[in-house]
Amino acid sequence: MIQRLLAFALAASLFTACGGKTISSTLDDATITARVKTALLNDTQVNATKIDVTTSNGVVNLSGTVRSKTEEDRAVQLARQVSGVREVKANLTVGG
Repeated sequence: MIQRLLAFALAASLFTACGGKTISSTLDDATITARVKTALLNDTQVNATKIDVTTSNGVVNLSGTVRSKTEEDRAVQLARQVSGVREVKANLTVGG
């Protein structure tokens, strides 16, 4: 009985420490972020050094500055192609 309570307490504290996310979803989000950043960096049409990428529950948020609407569209397209991405939100400023 005590072992079950300790296991439950440990699981609850890990769940809380991850902001309510499970450990696997946190790792999945980190993997998605890394893959999106890699895709942006490997593309010659996108200046990825001015784009920040965050992921929460498979939803990718792109923020920062791009040179044109075309570059913004390309960044969104690349992010959507990454496995595990459920949605892409672009909060990019054109003209930087």
